[in-house]
Amino acid sequence: MADPIAESLLEYRKHFPALEECVHFVSHSLGCVPAQAADDLAEFAELWRTKSITAWSEWLPEVDRAAARIAKIISAPEGTVIMNQNVSTLTSVLASCFDYTPERNKIVFEALQFPSVSYIWHAEERRGAKCVLVPSPDKITIDTDAICAAIDEHTLVVPISHVVFSSAYIQDAKKICERAKSVGAHVVLDCYQSIGTVPLDVVELGVSFAIGGSIKYLCGGPGAAWLYVRKDLIEQFAPRVTGWFGNEAPFAFTMPDQSYAETVWRYMGGTPAVASLYQARAGHTIIGEIGVRKIREKSLVMTQTCIDWIDELGFKLNSPRSAESRGGSVVFDFVGSADVCRELNRRKFYCDHRPAAGIRIAPHFYTKPEEIDLFFSELKKVRGGAGR
Repeated sequence: MADPIAESLLEYRKHFPALEECVHFVSHSLGCVPAQAADDLAEFAELWRTKSITAWSEWLPEVDRAAARIAKIISAPEGTVIMNQNVSTLTSVLASCFDYTPERNKIVFEALQFPSVSYIWHAEERRGAKCVLVPSPDKITIDTDAICAAIDEHTLVVPISHVVFSSAYIQDAKKICERAKSVGAHVVLDCYQSIGTVPLDVVELGVSFAIGGSIKYLCGGPGAAWLYVRKDLIEQFAPRVTGWFGNEAPFAFTMPDQSYAETVWRYMGGTPAVASLYQARAGHTIIGEIGVRKIREKSLVMTQTCIDWIDELGFKLNSPRSAESRGGSVVFDFVGSADVCRELNRRKFYCDHRPAAGIRIAPHFYTKPEEIDLFFSELKKVRGGAGR
């Protein structure tokens, strides 16, 4: 019997005509483009064409409108989200907020963290920080108790992934936040692999900061990253990585020192990449309209179907089996998987591959159930029917 929620979500396929030309299983990396995105980008270009420099009166409010759309999806209070170009830049902004002393200089995060995030925090060791990586013996999960044990009175920042990019493992962010709070440390939660597919309430989780982007499950393309700052912390920090739009009055052009905005705009930095916000508008709006809880219900059913196929074909599963600890993607591996992935993409069965992890796939709210069978049937053809 068909699931009425899953069936109802297929109504949204009409907003994604590109889906009729492919099997799109790569929303964990690049969401399918909504048709409306082209019109929204055209609106940006038309404002540029017809209004020239006065277009900024329309463009700048789009920053707050985009932030409000994100805030709705992550259940954040009004005025606590700001947009930026990418998570690397936002992580640099946050890292520049902190000062390290011998008494409090530890940065604790998991060894499965996304590389660019790790690069930035490790660079803080030049300023007196000490990074502590919590290992993952199975390369899939992270022991929450081990993370919590590593967090002590010397810990200043805990920058962790909500969902691990290489395995789709969901960390117990709430428990980690409680431990961090008990010793006066701040959690920076990377939500790039959870927003749009796993329900998020940043207030209920208790994070100090959360970061993410729009390119993946939000179907917003690159360039529309976001930062949440807990309301009581907004004015507490003065990022060294800054710019004129972080100023209380950018167009006053005051010098020489920064006078930070009292709002979350103090974390903005330089000129916003406005075109990307127009581009991301359609995806944000659709996800906000559907609601992530419905997406999650369908996702869990579909990822389990993928796991059933993986088991049948005898592949190595590199994602959690438990629904409670599994995000929106499934990762699996076999000999020659990288070559198979390349061929699948050539045939427009879109997926991706990560070293030491394997092929990653992610059916989304717009996926038809039969597309899962189509994908694995095509995979079998590429491998010459090899299975167990």
